[in-house]
Amino acid sequence: MMDEKKIKTAVKMLLEGMGEDIQRPGLLETPERVAKSYKEIFGGLYEDAAVHLTKTFPVESNEFVLEKDIPFYSTCEHHLIPFFGVAHVAYVPTDKVVGLSKLARTVDIFARRPQIQEQLTNQIADAITEHLEPAGVMVIIEAEHLCMSMRGVKKPGAKTLTMVSRGVLQTDSELKNTILSMVGIK
Repeated sequence: MMDEKKIKTAVKMLLEGMGEDIQRPGLLETPERVAKSYKEIFGGLYEDAAVHLTKTFPVESNEFVLEKDIPFYSTCEHHLIPFFGVAHVAYVPTDKVVGLSKLARTVDIFARRPQIQEQLTNQIADAITEHLEPAGVMVIIEAEHLCMSMRGVKKPGAKTLTMVSRGVLQTDSELKNTILSMVGIK
């Protein structure tokens, strides 16, 4: 679990390293606030997607399921700066489906970790593949990275798109194109 004492100490050192006066009124409780917020922001480190993906329901249809525009917030592991956007998750069930909220929860579990977008996309697809055993999975993530928007190249509004396909959603181009058009990608 998280070591709040170490986080508080690190935040104090960071503020001092920036040249801040850690005794000024606005910063006195900042280390505690950061430690508390990190429990929420990085809570996905201590959660297992299996908890949400193992409660399934039988289904006879082999049509696809698509949940699109799932908002998420994550933190770039290279700069510890947020990136955020939407995830689109599609899968072709074989004999079982999961509740729709469980797809959103799966996105959140992996997003609430220090992360890179490419890895996030793969982790979501892998978890769905492992636990639902679908005929195919597709995960598309569109995100803005504040490490690109507010620093470095400074290109606010630039979006990064990542996509992972497994099974029939990798090999069936007609089905894949149908899903891509439904999420607004041509």
